[in-house]
Amino acid sequence: MKKVRKAFFSEEKKQKTFMSLVRAVRLEYAPKEQKFFGSFFQKRTFLLLALSLLCVPASAQPGVDAPALAALGAYSVGLATQEMGEPGRKLSVSVWYPARGAKGAAVTYRSALVGEDGHMVAFSIPGMAVADAAVAPGRFPLVILAHGYNNTPEVLAWLAENLASKGYVVAAPAFRDPPKFDAPSAMFAFAHRPLDVAVIAAEAQRFAAAGQAPFASADPDRTALIGYSMGGYGVVTDAGAALAPALAKATGGLMAPYVAGGAKADAMKVAHLKAVVAISPAMRLGSMGMFAPHALAAIKAPTFFIAGSQDHTVGYAGVRGLFEAETNAPRYLLTFREAGHNIALTSAPAEMRDRLWDQDWFEDPVWCKTRLMGIEAHFITAFLDRYVKGDVGKAAYIDGLVPDSDDGVWAKPPAYGAISPGPPVATLWKGFQPAHAAGMMLEFKPATR
Repeated sequence: MKKVRKAFFSEEKKQKTFMSLVRAVRLEYAPKEQKFFGSFFQKRTFLLLALSLLCVPASAQPGVDAPALAALGAYSVGLATQEMGEPGRKLSVSVWYPARGAKGAAVTYRSALVGEDGHMVAFSIPGMAVADAAVAPGRFPLVILAHGYNNTPEVLAWLAENLASKGYVVAAPAFRDPPKFDAPSAMFAFAHRPLDVAVIAAEAQRFAAAGQAPFASADPDRTALIGYSMGGYGVVTDAGAALAPALAKATGGLMAPYVAGGAKADAMKVAHLKAVVAISPAMRLGSMGMFAPHALAAIKAPTFFIAGSQDHTVGYAGVRGLFEAETNAPRYLLTFREAGHNIALTSAPAEMRDRLWDQDWFEDPVWCKTRLMGIEAHFITAFLDRYVKGDVGKAAYIDGLVPDSDDGVWAKPPAYGAISPGPPVATLWKGFQPAHAAGMMLEFKPATR
């Protein structure tokens, strides 16, 4: 039996869940079976079984404690795959899109990540999308979703499915990073990530403008970028932050045309960009900074940064530095206090729970992953709806909030689990339930010009 991470549920929730399952089993089995189950319970095996059944990978469907905008949208979700990119650098791209009454079996995502011994560890994740489902009528914003170093699109499928259900076409390339953790491999990935994102975005926009599947329903004039870790570095670069000239030599000349002042520096910019989400974005490679001085000031697209205060992989101070330096765009910084780097991937599949290395690809040591995912889906939805779809009503979910979530109050909620309406009725963050907006900071800075 797979080991269950004890921190995944609070002790109180474990006890409530255990007792509800005990009652269900006792109702299901005849009295003559009670002797067997009494021994079963005494050995606590049933408790472990119950919890293992509950610790399934989190999906696009948020938990009951998630804030309001994490909920799935009105559309079914379709999934297509497309080979895209330039000759010699073709990538498989997963495309999630709003579907019309999708029928058929939901997909099961199958992927693998590098284990501690260097060998790939395979796993599966249940999804909600239906392969090649009929496309819903309408024109929907285009989102390019960029995964992190040695990740895969499948580990971010929860976010792609969630957004597709809300009327976004989401394209996630598989970047084919070298399956090693050494300097040459990392440099290869750093060199290719912004180039790949820019190429895939431009090609997807061309397909959309021509009405070509699987982007026929996408609106190329409303494009957003979302990136995690190395993908975050990629989308910040493609939003307009010029790369440091030192990268030219560090990448053996590969990036020379694309660094600040290079002949092809403009090729790194994504057209029709309306918004950027950067989750735990990388900004350094060893001691070398990735961006030229004052490069962040060139970004004009609204940006939403998300980070953990204990991110020792890219450094929380570095993410905050990006937020501070992006002076000419409205930007937000959502901080999960005490969280680390691994805040964007889905929760650990069963196959990844036997060894700490494998589990640490997915889980945070402090925060429950389903909790993180629900909050991220809520804020990313509010941000994209506001700046990409132009839904000004969503501004109340991200603007005018008390910066420290712990300071929010709602004197007299009408019912247990009620959703905060925000100011002026409550300073508890709009869309959150009482006692479920804690341990976070949301900061905002307007463009200076």
